[in-house]
Amino acid sequence: MCGIAGFLSKERPPAGAETVLGNMTKSLAHRGPDGQGLWVDDSGAAALGHRRLAIIDLSETGLQPMRSASGRYVITFNGEIYNYREMRGQLESRGIKLRGSSDTEVLLETIALDGIAKTLAAANGMFALALWDRQERTLTLARDRIGQKPLYYGWRGKTLLFASELKAFRHYPGFEPRIDQSVLDTFTRYAWIPGPHTIWQGIKKLPPGTYATISLSARHEDIVPQPYWTVRDALAGKPVPEAESKERLKNILRRAVSECMVSDVPLGAFLSGGVDSSLIAALMQEQSAGKVRTFSIGFHDEAYDEAPYAKAVAGHLGTEHTELYVTANNLMDVIPSLPEIYDEPFADISQIPVFLMCEMAREKVTVCLSGDGGDELFGGYARYSWSKKIACAISALPAAVREPLCAMLQTLPLPWNRGKIQRLAYILAAPTPQLAYIRLLSSWPRAESLAAKSKNSAGLADDVLWLPPDDFRRQMQIFDIQQYLPGDILTKTDRASMANALEVRVPLLDHRLIEFALALPHEKSKKALLREVLYDYVPPALLDRPKKGFDLPLAAWLRGDLRQWAEELLSLPRLEEHGFLNPPLIRKAWQTHLSGKCDLHYPLWNILVLQSWLEHQKAES
Repeated sequence: MCGIAGFLSKERPPAGAETVLGNMTKSLAHRGPDGQGLWVDDSGAAALGHRRLAIIDLSETGLQPMRSASGRYVITFNGEIYNYREMRGQLESRGIKLRGSSDTEVLLETIALDGIAKTLAAANGMFALALWDRQERTLTLARDRIGQKPLYYGWRGKTLLFASELKAFRHYPGFEPRIDQSVLDTFTRYAWIPGPHTIWQGIKKLPPGTYATISLSARHEDIVPQPYWTVRDALAGKPVPEAESKERLKNILRRAVSECMVSDVPLGAFLSGGVDSSLIAALMQEQSAGKVRTFSIGFHDEAYDEAPYAKAVAGHLGTEHTELYVTANNLMDVIPSLPEIYDEPFADISQIPVFLMCEMAREKVTVCLSGDGGDELFGGYARYSWSKKIACAISALPAAVREPLCAMLQTLPLPWNRGKIQRLAYILAAPTPQLAYIRLLSSWPRAESLAAKSKNSAGLADDVLWLPPDDFRRQMQIFDIQQYLPGDILTKTDRASMANALEVRVPLLDHRLIEFALALPHEKSKKALLREVLYDYVPPALLDRPKKGFDLPLAAWLRGDLRQWAEELLSLPRLEEHGFLNPPLIRKAWQTHLSGKCDLHYPLWNILVLQSWLEHQKAES
């Protein structure tokens, strides 16, 4: 796993282009502590930088940026190609002799033979890359199917900048970031900024499953990412016969886990004791010659603590298990680093325990496998089970009746309803089931905006494939695969792991598994099918319990150990300082939470993260 950065200049290259590139790339040293590589085209028009975290082919033949054997192409690549051995065999059968054993060289030489689109369609992995074609004088940016690896791009004058993280852009001469206020309301409601938007005006995230080729004559508006894989493609799969589903799933899972275990450095697995992570750990142990290292996080509050379950599963599987119990002090150790880790406001509250787990794992391994994606693919979230009730309620009551009724419910006084009635009313007032689901994801179920000046133009529904209304349960999953997974879950995992120079692989997001899962009958519990496979390895008694999720007791901590820190950031002068927020509304929410009348830790955490990020930006300026 690595970090990449660079630029394509249509004007005179900056003075000391290699020094500029070096500074951009050096800012990503945490993603690749094992070395830095720089390449600048003879004309200075194109520059590719690379920070290396050596995983496969630790020798010099794996160094990047890497030139193709013909000399035509140069690539800087972040990620892993899991089926590179199969692709290597295909190259060798065509008479191609490779210099080393890295997956990057296999990818590069396949591009040289078959072109970028065909190669991306054949590759199975997680990645972001930049490819310079010295013959055509074009730069191609590409990202993996589901968005496991990040890639940002944008213009500074007539120069296109790209990087794995936004911080690299600050090191290009004359780059002056400006906050895109249209995303602030979206962030304060949902805790993350949906792609292709970013916190900076004019800077975008390359959408998952796409590539974009930019020539030296390109204009800003000419960059139109082209898809090589979409969720629509995955939905086109043939239905899976029920009698074959368990065995087919087991075979796909085994293969996906096996390919993710290819490494020249030590690897382990995250283990929460839930279905997804337990299944990954079980399949790893089944295919490992020695004990697999597993890692889990615990809390001293039993309502949130799943560490005992993880320990029991680890004991049954025979893994070498390590656990860490998190306290409010652990949070305070990490909180000051969040703006630097995530670059833009990001407030999934599990970001800190995930960071701490990555930090713990990195002491023993360089690669970890994770169970991310299982809930989205196999319907594990409780909210999916509410889909029929939501859809029926919206379709049963005409808007003329439903909207005033919901408006009345939202005015009911606290603490009688504890906020739940208001939230339900906010959801049911939506004109369509699709919008109802987007509101269901919101942590701030009120009409007012916590962001004072946001136009809320950067919504969660941008570029989403909507299914027919009668397919609402599946629609919720499709929405999450397209937006929630890359925007929240995978962003959290990438930044938390890369801040610790740890590579995290996600077998459940193998595109073959996505296509299989979406071909299953949606009216049945697909999570039950995962359980059936897992029961071949772990007894039901260790798994059959209510799902807790990777949460933490933040509501109580904000009233206790974290109160002073939060009070300072939510003071009226601090809220008014930047002019982006709605101070009276936020102060009222803070006082309501402190009183215990209502639990508002989700929207308050979003504001605290934004305030902390704004303070960091002020210090950086």
